[in-house]
This record gives sequence, structure tokens and C-alpha cells, in this order.
Amino acid sequence: MTRVTLCQISIDHDPKNNLESVRDALASAPDADLAVFPEATLTRFGRGILDRAEPLDGPFVHGLREAARDAGTALIAGTFEPAGARVHNTAVAVDANGELVAAYRKIHLFDSFGARESELVAPGDAPVVAELGGLRVGLITCYDLRFPELARALVDQGAEAFAVIAAWAGGPFKEEHWVTLARARAIENTMWTIAVGQPPHEDGWGVGRSLLIDPLGVTVHDLGPAAGVRTGKIDKARAESVRKTLPSLEHRRLGVTGS
Repeated sequence: MTRVTLCQISIDHDPKNNLESVRDALASAPDADLAVFPEATLTRFGRGILDRAEPLDGPFVHGLREAARDAGTALIAGTFEPAGARVHNTAVAVDANGELVAAYRKIHLFDSFGARESELVAPGDAPVVAELGGLRVGLITCYDLRFPELARALVDQGAEAFAVIAAWAGGPFKEEHWVTLARARAIENTMWTIAVGQPPHEDGWGVGRSLLIDPLGVTVHDLGPAAGVRTGKIDKARAESVRKTLPSLEHRRLGVTGS
């Protein structure tokens, strides 16, 4: 069993305040093996990310590493790092010893529903799987959730669970997209899925609804719209059992479909 905490925390513009929120969330879940925080935990979205972006050896990630080490809990959180005239939207993975073990730069940028993330963010180019809390976790960020080929690439890299971090934009039916897509990625890959977003902000970012979904698509936890922290358990044996009943990954015809 891996104890996973969904940390649906409100995000401020000030990175120092957000680090305090990270520490508070970790303190409220002392038995967690892995804590997952939202996309953009560093600071809220907007043009301010260009000024607040930090390299991975900067004070924010250093603070995350200290927090993880002090709590004895691995964590995943979203930050922004400089990338020329733009930034990378980066998910960092830190182990329980405070070591930065992986960084995933968001591949698919949210140039949809009237938004233009690519004006501020440069895309990454490689899927990433990180060893955390006794699990091989495939990292997915927000709009990436709409691209099943990324999730499947993570499966092929040996992922045992997905961690989806998000600041999912609100709007008509958008919350349903979030829930439906998260469950779809779990079902089609028979994969535990941890999906953590920001609660709603007045600027339209965030829908909440952080989820822990089992490999059959059953929602184990749903945090609703309000800020909150909740811990659930990931049982690898559950995935093994589901895959014996539903061996769809074994049934892929790669020579025919190419994926």
C-alpha cells in the first residue's frame, strides 16, 4: 500500500505563502508516503509567472525539498522555470529524503477556449516517470490529460500510477471534462490515477474536484470544489487483479494501430 494525499490547496501570487501552504498540508497528513499538489503551486497563472519563475536550484524548489525532508513525505508540485523569453510549466518530483528525482516540463500547452498558454510557456518534449513513495509515477500536467497517447507512453515506460496536476480552467461543462478525462485515462490504462487541481479562484482558474481513481475507473475520493487535503491508499494488488480480468494492455495490436 502507498498512502497518497491529495493536496487541493489555494494558490497565492506569492511563492512564500504557497510554500507555507505546502508545509501546512504536509503537516496535516503525517502518515502520507506521497503528497500531490496542483499545477502552478509556485504562483498563480498570468504574466507574473515570467517574473516569478525560478530555476530548479532556486528558493522555491529548495523549499519544497526541505518540506519533503522535514515531513518524510515524497511530493509532486508545479513550478515555473525560466526558458528564454518564456517559461517551462514544470512538475517537480521530490522524494522523502528531499532529493529532486525528476522534473517534467508540460508537453501540451493550453491554446484552447480562448487561452494562449504558449505565449508565456515553452513546451517540453519528453514524458517522465518518477520513483516516489514505492511507486513508479507517470507525470501529467493539466491540458496533457486530453492526450491519451501521453498516458500510454508513460505506461510503456513502466508507470504504476498517474499523477495529474492541474489548474483546470473553469467554464461551461469544463468540470465534467476534467472528471471524465481523468476516469478515462484510468480505465483505458487500468491504472491508479491521482488527479489534483486548484480550487476555484475568482480569475477563473481551478475547478477543484481532486480525485483518486482506481484501475477500474472507480472514484475512491473526490474533494469537491473547496480547498482541502485527503489521504487515500493505492494498492498495487488491485491493479494486478483488474488486469487479470481486463487485460486490455496485453490486447494492443501495435503492428496494426501503431500505438
